[in-house]
Amino acid sequence: MNALAARRRHPAAIALLLLVGLLVTGAAYAALAPKPAQASTTSAAQVEEGKKLFLANCSSCHGLGAEGTEDGPNLAGVGAAAVDFQVGTGRMPMAAPGVQAPRTERVKFTDEQIAAMAAYVASLAPGPAVPEAEYASGEGGDVARGGELFRVNCAMCHNFAGSGGALTRGKYAPALRDIEGKHIYEAMATGPQSMPVFNDTNISPEGKNDIIAFLHSIDEQENPGGMALGNLGPVSEGLFIWVFGLGIMIGFAVWLGQKSA
Repeated sequence: MNALAARRRHPAAIALLLLVGLLVTGAAYAALAPKPAQASTTSAAQVEEGKKLFLANCSSCHGLGAEGTEDGPNLAGVGAAAVDFQVGTGRMPMAAPGVQAPRTERVKFTDEQIAAMAAYVASLAPGPAVPEAEYASGEGGDVARGGELFRVNCAMCHNFAGSGGALTRGKYAPALRDIEGKHIYEAMATGPQSMPVFNDTNISPEGKNDIIAFLHSIDEQENPGGMALGNLGPVSEGLFIWVFGLGIMIGFAVWLGQKSA
């Protein structure tokens, strides 16, 4: 009994027990941990095609392994959603260096090529996946709740009506009118440019869909009160009064002065 008790108290037994515990924990995590959503929808051929496109079009700024350079950030962990947003809106590849990549209508790649590059970047490290249509179309969304979420989280930069606004150091919050719902969702999930990231903890997928529904409802609104003036608020309205209102008053004053002379 004494010999058996001595073996049980051997210092190596503690290390062995810890090693076994770590191995069991690691195996359980590998078997039960949720996999990134984009991993199940991609193939090795698609990833390889995306890598070729990346090397030919993106590596000069982002590095041969997407590790980043002085001209472009590291892309490991940005996910497929970031690639789909940046490339799908014509922001990338950038035509020239600048403080911010502008949205353009000239998308360089096809949907299949964008999906391949997104699959390659997603293979580097887990990140936000391209959203499902259920949460990115705005259909079935609560417009009133979406408007509330937008005003609390987005209006301070993008304007109460999604007309955009100026930021510091030459940057700006772009207008959100007539934007595809998928790209609105991806922007919230990835935080492009100066925008913060709104993950599912901050705003749920259902909440993001409500915001998309609200923005799409603005796209369809008419202005029965007259000219919207860009929905930029008192600045554009005041400028209109100063330029046209005072201009008309000065014109009348000159006309009346000429008649009395």
